[in-house]
This record gives sequence, C-alpha cells and structure tokens, in this order.
Amino acid sequence: MLSLLNAATSYIDKFMGIRISTRPDYIDDEVLNLLKNYKVTTIELGAQSMSDEVLKANNRGHSSDDVRNAAKTIKKHGFNLGLQMMTGLYKATAESDMKTALEFVKLKPECVRIYPTVVMKNTELADLYLRGAYKTYTLEQSVRLCADIMTLFEKNGINVIRVGLHYSNDLIKNQISCGYHPAFKELCETEIFYRNIKNKLTDNKNIVICVSPKSVSKLIGQNKTNIRRLNSLGYNVTIEKDETLGKYEVEIKDKGD
Repeated sequence: MLSLLNAATSYIDKFMGIRISTRPDYIDDEVLNLLKNYKVTTIELGAQSMSDEVLKANNRGHSSDDVRNAAKTIKKHGFNLGLQMMTGLYKATAESDMKTALEFVKLKPECVRIYPTVVMKNTELADLYLRGAYKTYTLEQSVRLCADIMTLFEKNGINVIRVGLHYSNDLIKNQISCGYHPAFKELCETEIFYRNIKNKLTDNKNIVICVSPKSVSKLIGQNKTNIRRLNSLGYNVTIEKDETLGKYEVEIKDKGD
C-alpha cells in the first residue's frame, strides 16, 4: 500500500485526490489517518452484500457489520464513501439484493458500483453452477433488478458510477453463465426509461416523447428496443430533445400539441 501511495506523491499537485478500493475489514483509524496523509479522498468498500448468509456462503471473510462499521469510520474521518455490491451471488435472491441496496442507502455513500455476478471457469462458483446447486439470474432478470436498484439510488441522490464489468477478452472467453453484457448499464437505463414512459402513457396512440439530448440513445435502446416495445402496444412515437429535462426524465405530448 505504501509503495503505491509513495509512487503518487510526486504527482499529487496534478490531481484532486486519490480514490482507492479495499475490503471492509481492512479499515481502522490507523489506516485512515495514514491514507489522509497521502491525500486519499475517496474510499470504496467491496461490500458485495449486506446479507450475512450470502457473505458466508461466498467465503467473503467479512460480515455486514464490518461494512457498517467501516462506512461510519470512513465518513467520520472526512473521506468520500463508495460502496460496491454484487447481485446474483450464490444464495442471493432478488429480495436479498434489494435489501442490500436499501442498507447501502442508510449508509449514505457518495457513490456506488453494481456488479452482476459472472460465473468464470475453474472457480468454486463454476462447480456449484455446473452441478446445478447455483442458479444464476437470466440477463433479463438481472436488468430488471439492477434497474430497480439504480432507480432507488438515483432517488436518494447516490451517484451510480459503474454498472457491470469492464469488457475484456478473457472475460468473454472464460465466462460460463449468461449474466454478462458489454453494455449492461445501458440496458438498465433503457429499462428505466421504458418504465418512466409507461407511467405517462395515455389513450392517444400518436405521441411525442421529450427527453434530454444526452439521453436519447438510452431512451431508444439498443436495436430501438423501446421504440419497438411501444410500437407493439400500438403507439406511434416521435422523439424530441429537451435540454430542461433531467437524466431519466421524460415528458409525453400528443402529436400536434
């Protein structure tokens, strides 16, 4: 740790601060005082789950209380707090994953990362999967769940800075489950937009959907997913850009208004 931090000291005036990621059970006052001296500003915890049953089943080596205690200590020392969760772990359910997200909200992190579990070859998780002892979420189930979780964090002012794993050739070559998608976050955002649109639909089938210019592609979705979904419901859709709207906001007008 010190060798890495020392390597950054000669560049410290060129950036705002250092972001690090660590285990919840590696945090104490001594470590935090040391990190502050090296201008670390954000500490992310690999919490993964707030279910002790899930943590134990996956050999995480820490408890949910370790996460709570570490989070409170980090904030007490004035660091920004980040929390990382994994959905779909062994023994997890959609309900336990949502409870993890709700527990995260209570800890008031500045940011979160959401990583759907991907089963890799030659791992204990792969053995469980191949024996049928562990059933993963389908991609569709994972998208719906993570869209729920993202919406929860968004409503509570928590910045979601990552959803899904970075693309790599090794990941593609060695995964044996169906949970990975290279644009997973965009799939979730498209689902969020579809829900927001459906909540505003009226009986008029000719509609204009207004959305932020930055969000047009996410609203439309890959291969025009949301347009096709709306078309299947009988709606004729036109998209208009509106710079006054927020990231996931939509307004719907009848054509000709």
